Formats: sequence, structure tokens, C-alpha cells
Amino acid sequence: MTLKRGQRIIAVGVDARRSNPRIRGAWLAALLLGGSGTPSLAADPAAGQQVFKAQCGICHSVAAGVNGIGPTLFGVVGRPAGSVPGFQYTADHRKLDLTWNAATLDKYLANPRAMVPDTTMIYPGLKDAAERADLIAYLETLH
Repeated sequence: MTLKRGQRIIAVGVDARRSNPRIRGAWLAALLLGGSGTPSLAADPAAGQQVFKAQCGICHSVAAGVNGIGPTLFGVVGRPAGSVPGFQYTADHRKLDLTWNAATLDKYLANPRAMVPDTTMIYPGLKDAAERADLIAYLETLH
């Protein structure tokens, strides 16, 4: 039987885990801490598109230059906050000094008012981390 390199590493880790509790703890810590911290790493953009349609699409467009009740989300990943031409942002949003990426979007989507207290967005937040990751993966495709 031929194993791929990644499979061999996992098999060795599993075997080592059984033999020594210290190795088991180190192996577990490596798995938990070794990720990039990017929510969209294992996410599904197609599922995220469905989340967008159900929860965001009523107010936001994904077409370039088309604002709705909220600003267009076309190109949101990598864009400075509060920078869509023609959209009237609140004072707190204009003061937000960040560029949208997976981590900042995850934090914002979980609880918008925690980041932008005077936001006009009435959405309470997307509490499910997997759905947020899927949504962010979808938003990353909009360029």
C-alpha cells in the first residue's frame, strides 16, 4: 500500500499518541495551534453563497458599484472599511481603521455592533462560526 506523505505523518502521530502521553499532548497542541487562524480555510463558498442569499442579500449587492441599503460587498475582502464610493457610512464606521480580511470579517459578522456601535445595520450577527466561515469564503470569491 502506498501512502501519501500527509497520511504517513498522521499515522505516525496516531501511533506515537498511543505510546507516550507527552507526545500525545504535543501532537494535540500542534493540531490546535498549527492552523492559520483563517476561518475560510476549510469553508465552502457555495454554502456561503446560500448564507449570503438568506441573510445578507436583502440589503447588500455583490455587483460592483451597486449599493443597496448596505454597501456592495463586491471586492470587500482586501478593501479598507468605510470606503465604498457613494455609500453614506456612520461616523464610527468611517473611523474604523482596518482592511477587511477573513479575521476582521469574522469578528464583525459575529457581532456588528461590537465593532461599530453606531452602525445602521440592524443585523444582530451570525452566531454560527461554520456559517461565518462559509460566508467569508464566498465573499473572498467576489473580485
